[in-house]
Amino acid sequence: MSRRVVVSAVGIGVLILLGLFLGGPPTVHAAQFEIRLGHPDPADIYTSRKAAGSTVFKHMVENETGGAVKVNLYPAGQLGGEREVAEAVKLGSVQVGMLSGPFSGFCREAQVFDIPYLFPSLLVAYRTLDGPFGKELAEECLKKTGMRILTYAQVGFRNFTNSARVIKSPADLKGLKFRVMENPVYVNLVRSMGGAPTPIPWPETYTALQQKVVDGQENPISSIKFAKLYEVQKYLTMDGHTFGVSFMLINEKFFQSLPKEFQAILKNAALTSAVSENGIDNLDNSIGLQFLKDRGMEVYVPTAAQKAQFRAVAQPAVIEYLEKQIGRPWIDKVLNAVKEAEASLEK
Repeated sequence: MSRRVVVSAVGIGVLILLGLFLGGPPTVHAAQFEIRLGHPDPADIYTSRKAAGSTVFKHMVENETGGAVKVNLYPAGQLGGEREVAEAVKLGSVQVGMLSGPFSGFCREAQVFDIPYLFPSLLVAYRTLDGPFGKELAEECLKKTGMRILTYAQVGFRNFTNSARVIKSPADLKGLKFRVMENPVYVNLVRSMGGAPTPIPWPETYTALQQKVVDGQENPISSIKFAKLYEVQKYLTMDGHTFGVSFMLINEKFFQSLPKEFQAILKNAALTSAVSENGIDNLDNSIGLQFLKDRGMEVYVPTAAQKAQFRAVAQPAVIEYLEKQIGRPWIDKVLNAVKEAEASLEK
């Protein structure tokens, strides 16, 4: 089946989902409230998770409020990068923003999601984010930032690639230079395994790999595919060392200015948009892995015992760093929440 057929089926599924939630045609009113929603991803709803999620959000909100709330979408960084969007949401000049990593610069406690090998599976991640821990973190960030987390969605598991050798254990990173984000968590992660972390801005990553400034990098499958890193990387290890989380944020003053019934509609639409985001990301990852194999990448999936080795080496080093940033209580909370999620899923 071609990718176009598959993504078209996803699009049809989104439309069916919208129909189920919307019921009959709403009464149309002139817009009483306007929302500017910004995100950095491309505008194609069939390949971009944030485009798909924001489109579902827009149509659900507009239809269920009978047009009383109008949502204007600004994809592809039209309102700036993720940090700029978050700053605008905090100020209220943008009402809703969708972003990932930079949010921890506004709410440091969100850094707990950067703990290596925190989530053993997507289902455990979903259960943790949607459970009591996710709600408690949202309340903490609301108090500190004036931004409400309407929902969490996935960015995906990050994996190592390199041009030198197959990585099966932490020892295999020794002597290799890895491009990392300009983030101390990832510097500590790679260094703990004996690799040489080298912070390089994302737009310069391909050239750095091509010119052998670094041997490897780490990113989700979708990013590896999108940036054509398979042209300059031979080996991919599916270790899933960190799980990227995306946040849909709304300015709290604006949210409280809405009637209670509209607040409920926005919450429900946000949760549904996250399902769409996750679906697009999972589709892209599943198709993307075969895409990378077809273009010559050698893919290695570590055994459970090997994953435990990665975890035993990397997790303590990053937790030690995070303790100095956010304290031990939030770290213990997320670790306990993950254990509870695993136990509940086993039942």
